[in-house]
Amino acid sequence: MKLEKFFAMCIFGVGVLSAARPVAAADAVWPAKTHYHYAKIKGQNIFYREAGDPARPTIILLHGFPSSSHTYRELIPLLSGRFHVIAPDHLGSGYSTHADPATTAYTFDLLAEYVLALIKQLEIEDYVLYMQDFGAPVGYRVMMSDPARVRGIIAQNANAYLEGMTEDKQAFFRSARQDRSEENVAKLFEFVGARAVKNNQYLRDVKGRPEIMSPDSWTHDNHFLEGEEDRAIQVQLFQDYYTNLLAYPDWQTFLRERQPPALVVWGKNDPVFRTPGAIAYLNDLPHATVHLLDAGHFAVEECPVDIAQQIISFMESLPE
Repeated sequence: MKLEKFFAMCIFGVGVLSAARPVAAADAVWPAKTHYHYAKIKGQNIFYREAGDPARPTIILLHGFPSSSHTYRELIPLLSGRFHVIAPDHLGSGYSTHADPATTAYTFDLLAEYVLALIKQLEIEDYVLYMQDFGAPVGYRVMMSDPARVRGIIAQNANAYLEGMTEDKQAFFRSARQDRSEENVAKLFEFVGARAVKNNQYLRDVKGRPEIMSPDSWTHDNHFLEGEEDRAIQVQLFQDYYTNLLAYPDWQTFLRERQPPALVVWGKNDPVFRTPGAIAYLNDLPHATVHLLDAGHFAVEECPVDIAQQIISFMESLPE
């Protein structure tokens, strides 16, 4: 069993460069240019960011709530000099089509269908899957639908175990699914409102250090949650979320039987997806590497350099 607890204060890229030994410019690994694409899938436009040489190992980055591929804007350049990186916006998020929730039922099954279709359209033969927040329920559906393509997984505050979620939070998701009363739905709409996104999502975990969290994060996300229909999409996903808790045993069986190489990087200050959820991965993946970061739910916004370093080491450890 391998468990490495990594408690580190976030460091900026310039700090890494100044502390490291001098490197000749010719030897440096420079970021590849990020390109911005739309794929037409089932009549909908699915936006994705792409960087790096497609001949190199592919990493697919799946975002969670309330974000989009924009949450990976700092991580992508740290990886793209070595790997081929794809980061889509889920249907109904970011720059992807926000299909009318009155005629489209938003579920995690639906989001996974579009990710699978994108992978097929881009002819990606195999990949490592990075999952954060509700990127996990999308990612597990993707992996279980086509497990042969998965070279490894990276779970960043991506819960798959009840140990990682308080009973109150479990009750919240259960209520969201079962109680469709006007009062309860109104509470869900408040949960996805602009003030809640800023204060209850991004600033919640930084403990009085708002300067480390870019306002670009919540400003970008709230732009795509301005309309009533946009918020209704996210409400529908919260109403579907309890299906993921019911699926946890299936996901765990998948991990236990398939034994994919796994890296778990987890913001230990996350009160929603708690540290025991990170450690629980070792129950089914005893050879996984677990790193606990001094960060919150959006660790990739706080510590992109730390996470990139762990990803690079993990990718280099994978068999050819």
